[in-house]
Amino acid sequence: MKLRELVNPHIRDLEPYKPGKPIEELERELGIRDSVKLASNECPLGPSTLALESMYAAAEELNRYPEDSCHYLRAELAQALDVAPERLVFAAGSDGILEILAKCFLGPGDEAVFPWPSFAMYPIVTQGAGAVPVTVPLDSELRVDIGALLEAVTDRTRLLFLANPNNPTGTSIGRGAFRALLDALPERVVVVADEAYLEYVRRSDFPETLQDMRGRRTLVALRTFSKIYGLAGLRVGYGVGDPELIGYLARARQPFNVSSLAQAAARGALRDREHVRRVRDLTHKGLSQLEAGLQALGLSFAESDANFLLVDIGQDATALYDALLRQGVITRSMAGFGLSNHLRVTAGLPEENERFLAAMARELRR
Repeated sequence: MKLRELVNPHIRDLEPYKPGKPIEELERELGIRDSVKLASNECPLGPSTLALESMYAAAEELNRYPEDSCHYLRAELAQALDVAPERLVFAAGSDGILEILAKCFLGPGDEAVFPWPSFAMYPIVTQGAGAVPVTVPLDSELRVDIGALLEAVTDRTRLLFLANPNNPTGTSIGRGAFRALLDALPERVVVVADEAYLEYVRRSDFPETLQDMRGRRTLVALRTFSKIYGLAGLRVGYGVGDPELIGYLARARQPFNVSSLAQAAARGALRDREHVRRVRDLTHKGLSQLEAGLQALGLSFAESDANFLLVDIGQDATALYDALLRQGVITRSMAGFGLSNHLRVTAGLPEENERFLAAMARELRR
């Protein structure tokens, strides 16, 4: 008997998430040193001092299980967001919330609708639940096509995933478009507003998702401490929604699903508003630096409200991606998203951005 015959078909045929290689391994393989990683949309400044101090203090209690309900983090985050504590659910990254949502609302024959290209975990968690991923192409400006999304909804649609700002494009939709989507969707469809890059948004009319929940019980907002707070290595994500809906998500999660170190660091990060401001300012300046440099090279890019840019090379970008790697500049290939002519680059420190632009200039001249 073949082992694969014992595995559920929807898991056996699942295409797993493909993370990038560790920097050390890439340097060893390519024989390079001092590479810069601009591939994973991480915070270039790292975590705040308050986050680190809080984590170190919590390390003395590692012989104890974590606080299961994230009690203290829940209380502080509820106050910061001005929501009731029972409207919050936590997991190891917002990916963890996505898995819980799929567990609660999807089964064989159900459908989850989402724009594409978008966050790679949407099709993974959907298919992992035995459900059908329904992808809706972005419009010509690489933005979410609200009309096409609505047309894709059927009687079998249970979830609608919406990354706003979107990853990997960085594009976003405004308050009016989001409101139009909510108004037109049947109440039975659970809308998942994935706002991992919320703190980087530059547009002035970004949706006020937490306020929109007052009129829709089947709306959940996902957020994370991995991006602007610089805690990607600890994995802390959370969802905000109707207390009853959040209660069902809490039933489906694993116990002790956020480590004690992660909870402590998140509390410290939440208190350090100055660090968040510094990261935001640095990122916005970095985006401007990248935009100016790319324009000087004659390249176009999608308008971004995240901490990265999707760059159109105008031809297959595989060779350029490999050439940048050999110069020690790690970007993200977009071929797996159907965007073979594009690269995604995260805004880093000024010197990292300059190194990327210089490497691009050298390769484009060849």
